[in-house]
Amino acid sequence: MSVLPNLNSIKVGLKIIYNEEPYLVVEANFVRMQQRKPVMQTKMKNLMTGRMLEYNFKPGDKVETADLGRKKVSFLYADETGSHFMENETYEQITLDASLTENKVGYLREGSEVQILYFNDEPIDIELPIKMDFTVTSAPPGVKGDTAQGKVTKPVEIETGATINAPLFINEGDKIRVNTETGEYVERVTE
Repeated sequence: MSVLPNLNSIKVGLKIIYNEEPYLVVEANFVRMQQRKPVMQTKMKNLMTGRMLEYNFKPGDKVETADLGRKKVSFLYADETGSHFMENETYEQITLDASLTENKVGYLREGSEVQILYFNDEPIDIELPIKMDFTVTSAPPGVKGDTAQGKVTKPVEIETGATINAPLFINEGDKIRVNTETGEYVERVTE
């Protein structure tokens, strides 16, 4: 763990320690007001619980970067107890609580390789590739005239069971690329 030199070092995407827990900085705005010391207004996500927190860092606050370990694992399956992974080198099975992976499990298919983040030797989160390719398993036909109201997308179901909004020209059986951070359609994949 290293201490950040100043408030300007706090950036979006940085993982820091706050109250002895790891947080991801989601928003960071440097604010300078008259007659007051400048502050760094942040919105942070607790990587262990998923809760959001707003905090203003002041000059002189000691901010430490989070030292997170990573292990490459393969996704096995998900059930009511959580998501189950297997470490690629030792074949050890790891289970993450369902609350930690609920918004990411829709992008996991059996055998998908992901990174598990560790804090103090405890698994706390998974890191998906930013863009992943999926086969469309269900796509209703686009209705002529839908574009008149500005509706240029339709919900399609991908092979994992997740629903993505895609353009009207996407059909069942097409391969599409999805941004796993936003859940948005990126492009149709041609092989």
